[in-house]
Amino acid sequence: MDNSEKKILDLCGGTGAWSKPYKDNGYDVRLITLPGYDVRTYQPPQNVYGILAAPPCNDFARQCTNRDLLRGMEIVKACLNIIWQCQYHKSGLKFWALENPKGMLLRFLGKPTLVFQPLDYGNHGRKTTYLWGNFNKPSSCPIPMTFEEAALQRKHHIHPFPSAKEYPGIDRTGRRAITPPGFSHAFYEANK
Repeated sequence: MDNSEKKILDLCGGTGAWSKPYKDNGYDVRLITLPGYDVRTYQPPQNVYGILAAPPCNDFARQCTNRDLLRGMEIVKACLNIIWQCQYHKSGLKFWALENPKGMLLRFLGKPTLVFQPLDYGNHGRKTTYLWGNFNKPSSCPIPMTFEEAALQRKHHIHPFPSAKEYPGIDRTGRRAITPPGFSHAFYEANK
């Protein structure tokens, strides 16, 4: 199947891990992330097929010591504005999703459409993640990993998140922000 005409916008996508299954399957994936692109000034093209948005969670994290909700919401609002433009002015938008870990964003966007753990999709590591949007919910892994299995993997030094060797130059916080591959694949299968 030729997917080259289907545009996917990966807003604040960092490494592009969430949109990787789309790119691997021939979609026209556009990674809209700093330093190359800023969602606050980005003008979306016509006929966008899907949008994946993952605004930085720093200002919404529960343990944040120098929280700036106005700064954080500026990026969230920019992502939502792009979604709105594609939904109502450019037609063809099949799905959109905005992701953020459990935190303060819940107070602004309300109840999420989906709440998941990496364990639900065969990845290890604990990170309760919220998704808001209009999308088909991905099926969880037939046999999700248990917390006990994840603990055993940690005991044997199998790291729950990508290593510095896999992503040189990205700190631990940045590596924890990378979308787990099991979830990326499941989301793609539900929304292709």
